[in-house]
Amino acid sequence: MTTYAQLPGPQSSTNQILLPNGWKLSPAGHSIQLGDLPLNMQLSSSGKYLAVTNNGQSTQSVQLIDPKTEQIIDSSIVGKAWYGLAFSRDEKHLYASGANDNWIIDFHIKDGKFTRKDTIVMGKPWPKQKISPAGIAVNRANTRVYTVTKEDSALYVLDPVSAKTLHRLQLPDMAYSCVLSPDESKLYISIWGSNTVAIVSTSNYEVLQYIEVGNHPNELLLDKKGRTLYVANANDNTVSVINTSNGKVLETIGTTLYSTQLSGSTTNGLALSNNEKVLYIANADNNCLAVFDVSKPGKSQSMGFIPVGWYPTNVKVLGNKILVSNGKGNTSLPNPQGPQPISILDNSGIHTGSTANNRLQYIAGLFKGTLSFIDAPTETQLKAYTKMVYANTPFSDKKALLADGEAGNPIPRKQGDVSPIKHVFYIIKENRTYDQVLGDLPQGNGDSSLTLFGRGVTPNHHAFAEEYVLLDNFYVDAEVSADGHNWSMAAYATDVVEKTWPTSYGNRGGTTNYEGGRPATYPKDGFIWDYCKRAGVSFRSYGEFGSYNKAQLKTLEGHMSPYSPGFDMDIPDQVRTDAWQHDFDSLLAINAVPQFSTIRISNDHTSGQRKGKIAPRSAVADNDLAVGRLLDHLSHSPIWKESVVFILEDDAQNGPDHIDAHRSPAFVIGPYVKRKAVVSTMYSTSGFLRTMELILGLPPMSQYDAAAVPLFECFTATPDFTPYTVKPALIDLNLRNVADNESSKKSAAFNFSKEDAAPDLELNEIIWKAVKGEASVMPAPKRSAFVILEKKKKDEDD
Repeated sequence: MTTYAQLPGPQSSTNQILLPNGWKLSPAGHSIQLGDLPLNMQLSSSGKYLAVTNNGQSTQSVQLIDPKTEQIIDSSIVGKAWYGLAFSRDEKHLYASGANDNWIIDFHIKDGKFTRKDTIVMGKPWPKQKISPAGIAVNRANTRVYTVTKEDSALYVLDPVSAKTLHRLQLPDMAYSCVLSPDESKLYISIWGSNTVAIVSTSNYEVLQYIEVGNHPNELLLDKKGRTLYVANANDNTVSVINTSNGKVLETIGTTLYSTQLSGSTTNGLALSNNEKVLYIANADNNCLAVFDVSKPGKSQSMGFIPVGWYPTNVKVLGNKILVSNGKGNTSLPNPQGPQPISILDNSGIHTGSTANNRLQYIAGLFKGTLSFIDAPTETQLKAYTKMVYANTPFSDKKALLADGEAGNPIPRKQGDVSPIKHVFYIIKENRTYDQVLGDLPQGNGDSSLTLFGRGVTPNHHAFAEEYVLLDNFYVDAEVSADGHNWSMAAYATDVVEKTWPTSYGNRGGTTNYEGGRPATYPKDGFIWDYCKRAGVSFRSYGEFGSYNKAQLKTLEGHMSPYSPGFDMDIPDQVRTDAWQHDFDSLLAINAVPQFSTIRISNDHTSGQRKGKIAPRSAVADNDLAVGRLLDHLSHSPIWKESVVFILEDDAQNGPDHIDAHRSPAFVIGPYVKRKAVVSTMYSTSGFLRTMELILGLPPMSQYDAAAVPLFECFTATPDFTPYTVKPALIDLNLRNVADNESSKKSAAFNFSKEDAAPDLELNEIIWKAVKGEASVMPAPKRSAFVILEKKKKDEDD
C-alpha cells in the first residue's frame, strides 16, 4: 500500500479542506464569521433576529444578527457567557447566561440594537458559589425566566421584573437545556451528565418524570404542538424521539454515517423544517447535518447528510434557509507567531488581526466560529451533499474491523491478529510544537527560527528522530491539556469536555478536573485502560490520571505505580524516571511487566520565568534526559526484543509552528521500528492509539482511532535489537530563574500546580523571552496555506 504525505489545509484537487485530524471539510452554502466558539443560537419569535452566544477561551460575546440580510447588526462583549439564550416573545429582551458570574444577562433590544443590559443575580460569582446557568426558557408573558445550571445542577425560576429567584429545584448531574411545553405547564430539562430528561411541573416545581434517553443528552426540541420531543444524545450519536403524552421513547434515531456503536458523531443540535416533516441534526465531530424524514413519528427515515463547517454546535431553520453555527469555523491554522498577551479587537468585539501583538495565534483562541447559510436542498442536491460528506469522512464500519496496513508488518490490521511486539510503553509529555523542538532538523519540514529547544537542549529527542523515525507531519487531536489527556487516552473528547474547557482556560472559573475526576466527562465506554481491562490486557499507569497510589479513575485503582507523581513542576522528571525504573525492575524480577504502560514525563511544560523555579531550557533538558534514561534502561532489559515505545505531547498549545498549531513532536522507538528514516505520512494522536490497539488486540475506542492511519509505515518485519544509549544533558538541569524582570513578575502570579492552570497566552511569550532574551519579540507571521473556502474562491475570482 502506498501512502502520500499531505499537509492540512485546502486541497486544490478536490476543493476540500483537510483538517489536522485527517477529516475534511467542504461546507455547503456560504458563511459569515462569528466569535470564539459559538455554542448556541436562537431565533426570535417572528424570525426578525438571530442571537448567538460565543463561549470560547478568548473574547466572549453575544451577537445580534439579521438572518434575512445575513448581517451582524450588534454585538456586546461580556465577561462570562455560556450556552443559555432566549428571546422574550415580544422581541424586546434577550436573556443570556452569564456563566460563572452566576447571573442572567437581560439585554434590552430596540431597533435592532442592544440599548442596555441588566442582570438577574442568582448567587455570588465563582468561586464563592458554583452555579453557572446554562439553558434558558421564557414564558409568553415574560413574567418567568427558567434556567438550568451545569455546576450545581438545578432549575432556577426567576422573576425578570424584580430580578429575584423565586424557586430552586435540585436535579441530577449537570443540567444543559430546557424547553417549555406550548401550554407552559411543563418544563423539559436535559441532564447532560447522565442519560435522562426530566419533566418538571411549572405549577409546583416538582419532577413529574425522568425519561431514560441516550448518553449525554443536550439539545431539546419540541414540535409546535408539543406532542413530540426530540433529544440529542452526544455520546450515543443518537436522537431520542419522545411521545410527550405518555413520556415514552417512540424511537431512537441513529445519526452516524455507518452502522456503528463507536462514539464520535457527537450529536448536539436539532431543528425542524417549517412543515415539521424534516429533522436536521448537527453532528459536531462528523462536521455534518444528518437529515431525517420525521413525518411519521416512530418511523423516521434517513434522507442523507449535509456537509458543514468544523464542529457544528447548533442548527436553526428560517423559511427555506438552514442556519448552522460552526464552533471551530471552517479551517485549522498555523501559528508561526505563537501566542501573544495583547488582544486586538475589532468594532464588534471579536479578535482580529495581523499585528505583531494579537491573541489569535494561541491555539485555544485560534479558531473563530462561522455561521453557515444553506438553502434547503432538493432531493438531487441532498444526494450530492451526502456524497460530499462521505468523501470528507475517513471513518467507515469496515475500517473499524480492518485497519490500513500491509502484509507481514509487525502492526496487525485487525483485532486478534498476532504481533511480535508484546509490551507497549506510552509516554505522555506536555504542550510543545514540532518547530519548537525539532525545527532545526534540516531533513524535516521545520522552521529553525521558531526552535527554542533544539539539539543543544534535547539531544535525546533529536537522537530518537535521527536514529529511528523522524515524523514531521504528526498532529495532536487536542487543543489543550484538558481535552488533550482525554484524546490521548480515549481518541475522543466528549461534548462536556469540548464545551467547558474554554471557560476555565479563559480564567472564567468552572470545574477543571478533566483527568477522570468528574464522570460526566467520560467517554461512553471509558478510556484505553477500560478496554484493556475488558480484554484481559495487563496495564499500569505512572502518573497519568493519578498520582502515586491515588487513581482518579476507578479502573486504575490497583494499577497505579505507588512511586510515580502526577503533574508537579517542583518534581524533576529524573524522579519520574527513577520511579518508573524501580517499579519496572521489581515487576521484571517476577515476570509481571504489564503489556501496556502509560508514563507521564511532563516537565517540558516549564514554569516560565518564575523566580527560583527551574529555568525553561533546563526544565526541557530535564525532560529530555529523563525520557532518554527510560529508553536506555528499557532497551538494555530482557523484554526489549518484544517492546515498543510511543512518545507524544498531549497537546501543542505552548508554542508556535509554521504548518499548524496542532503539529507536535512525536516518536516511535523499538526493535521493529525502522532506522534512520523520515516518514512524512500524516499521523495523529488517534493514529498512535490505533497502532497500540492493534498491537494489544484491542478494538478502536471511537470513530477517530478507527479512521486514523496506523503507523505501519514506521515499522519493519526485520528487527534491530541494538539498545539505545542515553545522551547526556548538554546544559545544567538545575539552572534556576534569577532575573527580576517583567516576565518573572508575571510568572510569579501564575498557578503551576496543575497543567495549563497558568495563562498560556502569556506563558509562551515568557518562555520565548527566557530563551531569546527579554527584549526579543516573536517572528512576524508567515503566509499560511490555510484559508477559508470563501476567501479562496474570492481570490480566484479576483
